[in-house]
Amino acid sequence: MNPRGMQRLLAPRSVALIGGAWADAVHEACRTIGYGGEIYRIHPSRASSAAQAYYRSVDELPGAPDAAFIAAPNRDVPGIAGALARRGGGGFVCFAAGFSETATAEGHRLTDELVRAAGPLPYFGPNCYGFINFFDGVALWPDQVVGARRERGVALICQSGTIALNLLFNDRSLPLGLVLTVGNQTQLAAEDLVELLVDDGRVTAFGMYLEGIKDVRRFAAAAARARAAGKPIALIKAGRTAAAADTVRTHTGSLAGADGAFDAFCAQAGIARCESLATLTETLKIFHAGGPLKGRKVLAMGASGGDMAMTADAARNLSLDFMPIPAGAARTLNGILSDKVHISNPFDFHTHIWFDLPRQRQMFSVVQRAGYDAVAFMLDCPPAPADDTAYVNAVREFAAALPGAPARGAVVSSLPESLSRATRELCFASGIVPLQGQREALEALDLAGGVGEAWARGPGVELRIPSVAAGPSHALVEHEGKSALAAFGVPVPRSAVVAARDAAEAAAALGFPVVIKAADAALEHKSEVGGVVLNIRSVKDAAAAAQRLARLSQTLLVEEMVTDGVAEILVGISVDAQFGQMLVLGAGGVLTELLRDSVNLLPPFTPAAIEAALRRLRVAKLLAGFRGKPPGDIPALVAAIIACTRYADAQRERLTELDLNPIIVRPQGLGAIAVDALVRLREEH
Repeated sequence: MNPRGMQRLLAPRSVALIGGAWADAVHEACRTIGYGGEIYRIHPSRASSAAQAYYRSVDELPGAPDAAFIAAPNRDVPGIAGALARRGGGGFVCFAAGFSETATAEGHRLTDELVRAAGPLPYFGPNCYGFINFFDGVALWPDQVVGARRERGVALICQSGTIALNLLFNDRSLPLGLVLTVGNQTQLAAEDLVELLVDDGRVTAFGMYLEGIKDVRRFAAAAARARAAGKPIALIKAGRTAAAADTVRTHTGSLAGADGAFDAFCAQAGIARCESLATLTETLKIFHAGGPLKGRKVLAMGASGGDMAMTADAARNLSLDFMPIPAGAARTLNGILSDKVHISNPFDFHTHIWFDLPRQRQMFSVVQRAGYDAVAFMLDCPPAPADDTAYVNAVREFAAALPGAPARGAVVSSLPESLSRATRELCFASGIVPLQGQREALEALDLAGGVGEAWARGPGVELRIPSVAAGPSHALVEHEGKSALAAFGVPVPRSAVVAARDAAEAAAALGFPVVIKAADAALEHKSEVGGVVLNIRSVKDAAAAAQRLARLSQTLLVEEMVTDGVAEILVGISVDAQFGQMLVLGAGGVLTELLRDSVNLLPPFTPAAIEAALRRLRVAKLLAGFRGKPPGDIPALVAAIIACTRYADAQRERLTELDLNPIIVRPQGLGAIAVDALVRLREEH
């Protein structure tokens, strides 16, 4: 990236607008925002007038423009870019489409030609809507500019011009400082812009709409820099990438999902991944008003039992912690409100003190100091010309109680439209974040708390990406895979690999009960073809099982059978095409397909992170001891999982997938054993 060129491009003293109607729209946008620099107009046939001079080409300009907006036919764009480079321009926006996004030979040819012609010049696009800089007052933007100049705000980075417009048109007081669209990301990508802006003191947070990530390593590094600078990221990622084709061979690939790696990345890196534009705007407002929350302990309060009941229902699938109001605070609240008010969370304080402002302030002061990360005051205000004085007074008392309190304050309206612009601006000026829409507000509080928790855990992500692209792969025979894993500390059953005729003797030597399996590399899913016989308890039964299995393979694997398991856990490694190795933990055995209960983790794979992930599984109840059964040996399970990840790291360049389904967890103190293993390695050349 060219820092000097980027500075000229984003805060230009002169701009060149190249094209017709679309360039006219950019000219109007510059007027709207109050751009005070030089504007050159370029068009091949428009006549100059007393009001506006037109140049025929870049070469005719009296000077090198700091920034240009190119709305010319795509075939002309490389030549124009080359002319800007020769003149020493700062950079440009390529509004024109018809490049690599078309996935055609001609589109790729034009893209290659553009890259060569532009050389070191930074540029947005192609197929890009441009940008608005509300800090410095410039809009290379072919549409309406909605918003005002500001000194601090969110940097919004979008791959879609329409999505950027949608967010620009919000009526939610989202404080936008920069709106930047990147289009195809041919030269400038989201990670470049984060790296450039992270040290800009005017930028409070980053919002993104992404359809793909150009360079995952650089994106991760940029996110880490933003986190270190205290500037959180909230984003939406659409265009979910399909998982590598060979990962669907196993339960691990199925549970990892097409987008599991990106979800895991966001969770560990401390990035708020939003599902809607409404939630994105509300999350960014929290971030702008003071960064992430410390955690998810939230008190919701209001003067309506209905509001509080709906809050509890709307948050039922979130991770917000509506912990009870501590006893000391509850006693104080009883003294302020009387015994008529039930002290709980969510907290309906009724309307007893609606017009008693001193007692309101006392109440707000108590709850804001009761140990919560955020206090959310539910309040819908009447629209003009109705009198909203009492409502605004309540907001003022809520704000007056806030200074010095450890909790963050939020005013939340159930309906997005029932919090006026004036009230929202009052909130921001008072250190309160105004949140609009009950569901999106609760989601935003949940996401902001999750980011704070992730930041508190320390460094989040270490990517383990193979240096070569995945190619043809093969599965190790089960006993070979287990042997390889055992060398790294994964516990496996005692076993013998024998000819079918010797299976009964081998079973007797191991000791009953045993499991006998067909041992053939072509049988990746042996149970589906009858290649596994369980719970064999005699020589006679072993001989009969071996005879049946011999039809599938003349070589058999005889193993001791674990009979005292309290839980079965799937442990797998999936290799994402962009993010590399990912650990998948889930319900194992017969429950895998039934429950689809899983958690994804990216490196570093630490015992603490793995144990925390296991606790998030529904089958964690089995590990803790369920209905009279003993608790499982969780330390042994964690150790086995860590050993599995050590093997995966050692085989980083060859491993395409690893599937242990299940690891049987025995009672506490007795260990955990991987009773089935599938290892796929890339072919060596």
